[in-house]
Amino acid sequence: MKESSILTRWERRTQAPLLVFAVAFAVAYAVPIVAPDADPAVHRACTYAEWAVWGAFAFDYLVRLALARDRKQFVRSHWLDLAAVVLPLVQPLRLLRLVATLLLVGRRARMAPQIRLTTYVAGAVVGLLMFGSLAVLSVERDAPEGNIKNLGDAVWWSFTTMTTVGYGDHSPTTGLGRVLAVGLMLSGIALLGVVTANIAAWFIARFERDDRAERLQLAALQELQAEVRALRAEVARLGGPAADVPGPPPGAPAPRAASAPTP
Repeated sequence: MKESSILTRWERRTQAPLLVFAVAFAVAYAVPIVAPDADPAVHRACTYAEWAVWGAFAFDYLVRLALARDRKQFVRSHWLDLAAVVLPLVQPLRLLRLVATLLLVGRRARMAPQIRLTTYVAGAVVGLLMFGSLAVLSVERDAPEGNIKNLGDAVWWSFTTMTTVGYGDHSPTTGLGRVLAVGLMLSGIALLGVVTANIAAWFIARFERDDRAERLQLAALQELQAEVRALRAEVARLGGPAADVPGPPPGAPAPRAASAPTP
């Protein structure tokens, strides 16, 4: 229990710094792609920043692994975190550093109770659009037959791909670019399904809440009617003899109240 509480505190306290590192990674990843003619020192600094962010996430994973009570269970339940940390070490898979950061930030963000599903989905959409655009631009800009040559083309392609519209005016021609396209299409379909399911769940919950309130009102009304019937029966039982006394004939004047005797 003590280790678990320490792990929970660690995750709570490192959430904000890791999000800052993720923003730094986004800037470091975007600068060389948006400004390929920048000074080589800038490119080197961005590369160092990318690896520093990866190192921060790797350190965070190792600390959480050390604080976990059952480390084998932790590895099995956090295999995406492990894959995101290990795969970027393979130099030909440099692009997976992007996927690694998205995976780790997403998993840590879901741990925060104050982050709602809609906020997460919105963040995922923005992140996928931005990083998808940058990634496809980086691999398609120098392709001999490529038609995605600037950031505007890449953003437009990301929009049409994630929404599965696919106008076809811009499309990847390299193998890696097509892999990115498949990933964006699957992500767009998945996010659309999440949004649709979330809206449907909201409507269902609203209808169930209204139906439950209506049932409660009906039950309260029936209970009130039962109490009124019981009260009438009790009044009839207590006032039964008086009910047999005949009243004044129709049209007769109402009797006057007796006046008090004069002294």
